[in-house]
Amino acid sequence: MLSVVRTDQAEIDLGEILEHLEEHNPQAAEQLVTAIDDRCNLLGQFPEMGRARNELAPGLRSVVVERYVLFYRISVAAVEVLRILHGARDIETIVKTD
Repeated sequence: MLSVVRTDQAEIDLGEILEHLEEHNPQAAEQLVTAIDDRCNLLGQFPEMGRARNELAPGLRSVVVERYVLFYRISVAAVEVLRILHGARDIETIVKTD
């Protein structure tokens, strides 16, 4: 099993998402955190379960959690979550500018 780490940018993304959700629906924020943590645990066990996103960047993969997309890459030692973005955002532009 690989460890799963979130980059500083992924933590910023998650913080902004949760801040918005907590204003409108604190329960939804809690559920999202649980769903993301659960999916990250699965990624540690099955790192290739996500979809390959080579059209965005070499080695990039993604998994969907509710309305959000976790973008990650697999290294020898860990699964690194790079971004957490709402699926309605212009993902291609955001990921390609990173």
